[in-house]
Amino acid sequence: MSSLSDFEESMRREIDAFQDNSEKERAKRLAQAANQATAPAKQPSKPQRPTKQQVESYKTGHLVKLAVRTKRLELDTIFEHRSSSISRLEAQMEAEEAAKKAGFPIIGHLVNIERL
Repeated sequence: MSSLSDFEESMRREIDAFQDNSEKERAKRLAQAANQATAPAKQPSKPQRPTKQQVESYKTGHLVKLAVRTKRLELDTIFEHRSSSISRLEAQMEAEEAAKKAGFPIIGHLVNIERL
């Protein structure tokens, strides 16, 4: 009987401590919000240009996977190319040209085309 009451008492202390911490955190957040509201807003001097990550976040085009080889009797290697073209055929042709420029003269077959 005493172990159960000890357990309940320890749980009650932990819950109270947790609630006290959450109330303190809430008060800190309210104070920070009040400070930000009273501080003057900064005006950007120049319009912001999108960064490279923001530009790449737009997903248009295709991801083309080709089976390529450098020699005739070699095993196929998967070559991936990201194309911004919305046409599947044009994306495949771009991928084949990119594979040839990368040093893969033999293009075995098309493995997969996925829309971005």
